Amino acid sequence: MTRLQRMPDIDARVARLAARPRARVIALLLAGAFAALGQAPFLIWAATLLGLLAAFLMWRHSPSPRAAALQGWLFGLGYFTVTMSWLVNPFFVEPDRHGWMAPFALLGMAGGLALLWALGWGAARWLSGADNRLSWVVWPTGISAAELLRGSLFTGFPWGGPGLAWVETPMALLARLIGVSGLTFLTALWVAVLAVALIGRNRRNVAGVVGLTLGLGLATVLSPTSMPNDTRHTLRLIQPNAPQHQKWDPDYAEGFVRRQLDLTATPSDGARPNLIIWPETSVPYLLQHAQLLFPLVAEAAAGPPVLMGIQRGEGQRYFNSLVRVTPDGIAHPVYDKHHLVPFGEYVPLGDAMARFGIRAFASQYGQGYSSGPGPRVLDMGTLGDVLPLICYEAVFPRDIRNAPKRPDWILQATNDAWFGGFSGPQQHLIQARFRAIEFGLPVIRVANTGISAAIDVNGTVRSSLGLGQAGYLDTRLPGAASATVYARMGDYPLGLLLICVVFVTILRRVRFSH
Repeated sequence: MTRLQRMPDIDARVARLAARPRARVIALLLAGAFAALGQAPFLIWAATLLGLLAAFLMWRHSPSPRAAALQGWLFGLGYFTVTMSWLVNPFFVEPDRHGWMAPFALLGMAGGLALLWALGWGAARWLSGADNRLSWVVWPTGISAAELLRGSLFTGFPWGGPGLAWVETPMALLARLIGVSGLTFLTALWVAVLAVALIGRNRRNVAGVVGLTLGLGLATVLSPTSMPNDTRHTLRLIQPNAPQHQKWDPDYAEGFVRRQLDLTATPSDGARPNLIIWPETSVPYLLQHAQLLFPLVAEAAAGPPVLMGIQRGEGQRYFNSLVRVTPDGIAHPVYDKHHLVPFGEYVPLGDAMARFGIRAFASQYGQGYSSGPGPRVLDMGTLGDVLPLICYEAVFPRDIRNAPKRPDWILQATNDAWFGGFSGPQQHLIQARFRAIEFGLPVIRVANTGISAAIDVNGTVRSSLGLGQAGYLDTRLPGAASATVYARMGDYPLGLLLICVVFVTILRRVRFSH
């Protein structure tokens, strides 16, 4: 018996498994957790494919949209619990006070994100109806629609999507054309088409899947972005390695500032830096209280300007900001973070509640950060135009597309100490690598505890400072490529494709119902 002949037996076994409630729950949770191994630090893309394959086979045997939604939630719960496991780390910065919240926060976040997958799976089952002949395209449509919604609903949180699993493969370069969301759709589509072809023992369909795979590979190789030459500019990235539980402690904070000054002043082994960059919230003072520091920063830099992360206040409002310290020791605010972390940097609807006298959650009364006016491109003279992003903002492609003009490079200043030392910082780095591919722009990443890196337009890390290291990195600024298809069009083509699939499927259902 050939492998193709055995595949229907596997499908029958899946049907029997799907009919057993307890076994179905366990299988879906495990399949989701296994699929999450495609995320950093594991990066086992085959695990994502196999996990999705199991999920698709189970979904085909769901008897109703409600049952399919439950399946999607269970799979998503397993997937996001593993992917988002780093979320417990902020609660252990002060474990005596907040440690007990960690499992509730993780499971609450995973379960909440999984609700969107439940919605996508249930809607896909409704669209497919009793006829599974279009399941190969309807199921990927449901997943992709849920992912697009996850990236925008309640300001969005597109962290850990299945498309990110391709980062170390040539497939990642397709993000130039379709972005990470498009890669997620292609991943689910490839899995579903292959499964349907194998279940039907149709060698022609299997050959078609192989041809599609080879075609995608060829499109990747021929995708229209050539590797530009590096610029002549050298950047110095400062990584102080200040653990979060010590970062604001008066017994340690001054030492971290002195460390950054020393790293800034260290003579270069090669070309003299044209710009020095400190990470997010790199000093433990408000801007208005740090005026004596800036002449010391300028003296340590000995010529080039310094960009640094700092907090600043305006009345009762506070901002997570970047300032530019000029060679004469004057600091000029240049950017305020505008895409804030809900419940981490502000409380949603906090300002609205202040209208009714509830001010404990209002950023306008100093409870959390206020958001800046939006993306801003900085003119850095001979260094070109730079788009600054602070921490979490690098997760959102739309924030880059919404910039007032196309920059020459992207700067991400971040404090990943909140994320721990395992999966969180590595997943954050991969997001930055995909932004470089999607937009054809180099990304310079400066992180408090790591991973600081220079990333070229192919998403390749040219040089880096690892997690938990204190030091500096002198690196050439990679060159920018021409605007990619994704940079020009974003996720709109994918959204249009999904709408077309839904429209055609509904028409088909109406036609056959009569």
